[in-house]
Amino acid sequence: MKSVLYWFRRNNIDQNFKPVILVTGCNRGIGLALAQMLYHCHEYRVIATVREKSLEEARARFPQNDRFQVLPMDVTSEEDRSRLYNDIQKLWGGVDVLINNAGISYRSVVEHMTEEDEKLQLATNYLGPMSLIRLCIPHMRDTGRGKIINISSVSGMLAMPTMASYTASKFALEGASEALWYEMRPFGVRIVLVQPGFIHSDSFKNVYHTKHSEPTLNWSGPYSDFYQNMNPFVGKMMNLSRTTPEKVAQQILKVIKTENPPLWVPVTLDAIVFYYLRRLLPRRLLLPFLFWCLPNARHWAKNYTHRRR
Repeated sequence: MKSVLYWFRRNNIDQNFKPVILVTGCNRGIGLALAQMLYHCHEYRVIATVREKSLEEARARFPQNDRFQVLPMDVTSEEDRSRLYNDIQKLWGGVDVLINNAGISYRSVVEHMTEEDEKLQLATNYLGPMSLIRLCIPHMRDTGRGKIINISSVSGMLAMPTMASYTASKFALEGASEALWYEMRPFGVRIVLVQPGFIHSDSFKNVYHTKHSEPTLNWSGPYSDFYQNMNPFVGKMMNLSRTTPEKVAQQILKVIKTENPPLWVPVTLDAIVFYYLRRLLPRRLLLPFLFWCLPNARHWAKNYTHRRR
């Protein structure tokens, strides 16, 4: 019902306004699909960012013109972020719609993460996006309009084993976005969390591993059951999903066009289920139920634990 009511909200009808849209992480997945759509939307001016190593390929895919530019940026680099925003100011004055899409995901249990790995996870998924938000806010506040669209995840709603650090980064992004919703509302700036779940793509193959969670070396020991079950499980769910990156990009485009979108926008079936499951199921039952749903979870670590039965 929530999603049905959402699409009946009034769309932006100001024909004279040509928003400047900044999208990060456009070399693959949702970012690439969204960039491909925006490339043909002549009512927008677009900055699509990729890492330096992907710049040549991206510019070949998207020949630049007077309304679409591909620029390099490492979201974890303060120098890159500042340079990018200064270039946008010189080119078009500022950003009207910021889409924080760039992100990475570590596949590792907590014990196998290192401080260096934790810092990279947070720098990419939380600290970098928050820095871009701070750069973009003054222009949006001064003009009395704008949108900040943060691409979150079902992991921003519910945690999963072997994904603690990724989940922590998305929880942080969701919490900050919720606070920002209050802070920006008086200025006419809208905050949106787009929450995809499993997407039919090969993105699960691009996850990061630590030196302790590397599959070729460490699928033995106390956490072997976690990795041996969770990795294939995530891949299977991705392959079974009917939602493609293009479908998520279409939903993001609807958010851009909608004048007053809600804060939370789940965009896959499983995300919608989890959205309501967390709100309707009592907390004391939620985690045991989810644990029961994981593959072979009742037998995990049975050869390594001294827990009382």
